[in-house]
Amino acid sequence: MKTFQADQIKNIALLGNSGSGKTTLAEAMLFNGGVIERRGTIEAKNTVSDYRPIEQENGNSIFSTVLYTEFQNKKINILDTPGLDDFSGGVISSLFASDTAVMTINVQNGVEVGTEIHFRHTEKANKPVILAVNGLDHEKSNFDKSIEMMKERLSTDIVLIQFPVNEGLGFNSIIDVLKMKMLKYAKEGGKAEIFDIPADHADRAEELHGALVEKAAESDESLMELFFANDTLSEDEIRKGISKGIAGRLLLPVFCISSKHNIGVDRLMEFIVNEAPSITAMPFAKNTKGEEVKPNPSGPACVYVFKSSIEEHIGEINYFRVLSGKITENLDVVNTNTNTKERLSQLYVCAGKNRAKVPELNVGDIGAFVKLKNTKTGHTLNAPGNEWKIDGIKYPEPKYRTAIKAVSESDDEKLGESLNKIHLEDPTITIEYSKELKQIIVHGQGEYHLNIMKWHLDNIYKIHTSYHAPKIPYRETITKSAQADYRHRKQSGGAGQFGEVHMIIEPYEEGSKEATMQKINGKEIKIAVRDKEEIVLPWGGKLVYVNSIVGGAIDARFMPAILKGLMEKMEIGPLTGSYARDIRVYVYDGKMHPVDSNEISFRLAGRNAFSQAFKNAGPKILEPVYDVEIMVPSDRMGDVISDLQGRRGMVLGMSSEKRFEVIKAKVPLAEMNKYSTALSSITGGRAMYTMKFGEYAQVPSDVQEAVIKAYAEEEEEE
Repeated sequence: MKTFQADQIKNIALLGNSGSGKTTLAEAMLFNGGVIERRGTIEAKNTVSDYRPIEQENGNSIFSTVLYTEFQNKKINILDTPGLDDFSGGVISSLFASDTAVMTINVQNGVEVGTEIHFRHTEKANKPVILAVNGLDHEKSNFDKSIEMMKERLSTDIVLIQFPVNEGLGFNSIIDVLKMKMLKYAKEGGKAEIFDIPADHADRAEELHGALVEKAAESDESLMELFFANDTLSEDEIRKGISKGIAGRLLLPVFCISSKHNIGVDRLMEFIVNEAPSITAMPFAKNTKGEEVKPNPSGPACVYVFKSSIEEHIGEINYFRVLSGKITENLDVVNTNTNTKERLSQLYVCAGKNRAKVPELNVGDIGAFVKLKNTKTGHTLNAPGNEWKIDGIKYPEPKYRTAIKAVSESDDEKLGESLNKIHLEDPTITIEYSKELKQIIVHGQGEYHLNIMKWHLDNIYKIHTSYHAPKIPYRETITKSAQADYRHRKQSGGAGQFGEVHMIIEPYEEGSKEATMQKINGKEIKIAVRDKEEIVLPWGGKLVYVNSIVGGAIDARFMPAILKGLMEKMEIGPLTGSYARDIRVYVYDGKMHPVDSNEISFRLAGRNAFSQAFKNAGPKILEPVYDVEIMVPSDRMGDVISDLQGRRGMVLGMSSEKRFEVIKAKVPLAEMNKYSTALSSITGGRAMYTMKFGEYAQVPSDVQEAVIKAYAEEEEEE
């Protein structure tokens, strides 16, 4: 296969709502480039993309697929992405690895929910967008209405490069206002015949051509001066302006296609290879030090792995983009994420599950490695001596969680291995092995997302599993001071056990000072702080352990044993068995025995004294509260706020952002179960949200009673 240079390589991500024709468009592009000899269809389950069993069963993309084609002696790398928001990880990683988004619009429906969501992803990634209005051969095609919706819901910077002559059944002709020609296609599509524009379409073509020229001129000051001087621009000047405008998202060109019949696809491909930006025209990637990684063809070799998958009979495949230099077969590289060496024994370019071996790949290109030992998604590989580590893909926070369990205990180990493989292929699925909750918690982007994961476990990995409601990681603390003393005595012949501990506990707040006097049950107790230890707890919060012993009542060598006993009870709170936090403990008195006192005696005495004091210190349950940000259409904002209030949510503020209202709120995790499904129902799928842990806060008394009761019932059952 030919080796391409950076300016001959264009990398595009195909975006759009599910069912808008991305996979069919990719099929036509591969056919036009000679990569495949015949075009497959979704219905026949024989497309190059969507080749996995779950995708063929469901009839839509679940994973992103890496493809390539050639056109006019240039290479187009294509990343076909899923249309459903639950699989947004594939969209985000594909945008990271590409330079341009080509977004398909289903002309029957115009701008759909997925279109809006994907467009927001392009805004966040700051990637250029080319819009392809698809399905113009459908009887319900409405091109003009689709354009109106695009300007209303996406951007006012949309500019038509084409409009259809005869949309609907029999569609075969397009007016191209950049070329100022009519493109006419045979029944089977393919390559267009070029004709002059018919008289009845000339006025509209001239009007749109003028708008295109003006928009192209706006992207460059020198072009604007030429435009004012000549009242027009040459075709080369227009192309220059369009290229610059696309790269800066100053204009979003619109094309007309029928991917099903391969109409208009050749012209779209021609535009991509000529006008879409290459790696050198886009902002450069940055390493973790904030330094730009310049796409220098003769620079040090550097690649970033943006996707991994596991293929039957092959194993792990890592898909990468060359960000600097050149990658060759048998090149020795260093993985700067793991500080290990790898040998690139084989290089491939991929079209779905089909792979072609290549000797080298230049900067800007996309390829694949197989059978690397220590390389995963998000890793950077460099030529020796180069220590770049790319500041890579930022995946969205999880929005949906569930507990998972193997039906057969004998599958527990196999389940863990399989979940790790699933995370490798889809990093937006994260696995938490919670010792605290005694559950395996799976986090994902939505209910459908995790149902697809379960399909893989059942059908690919042959592990039968069940989902359960995930427990909430509550915390326990105290609200007032309390005192307790406990004597541990055990005599069983020979040396016995003896230890007595007197302690006071109180709530701890960051920055607060130790007390010098405590009043407990009307009695004042003087505190002399001899020593203290602040322990940052792994589960959040602190335990402050204060040694207030005077007169040698307890020997210093037993103080660590008392602390060990305290920590044992901090791990099992008395209300729900949850971790305790934010407590200050004063050990101020006690007794020893010259023979029978030992570490175990004081560990048990300290543990039991703490337990007694905790129960008398106004114990309270804390719950995790999340910061939730929701982007919602303005006409559904009232319904969303009402639903949040029903979930004990506190709305902190509202603002407007690019045609959407943004609601910021704090909501308890216990109330966020299946929220993605509920929000989709309330807003017709048009809202997006993110959630991130914010803080722990006290639960209301009625909720605390319900939680304690549920815990007690669960303990009885066990």
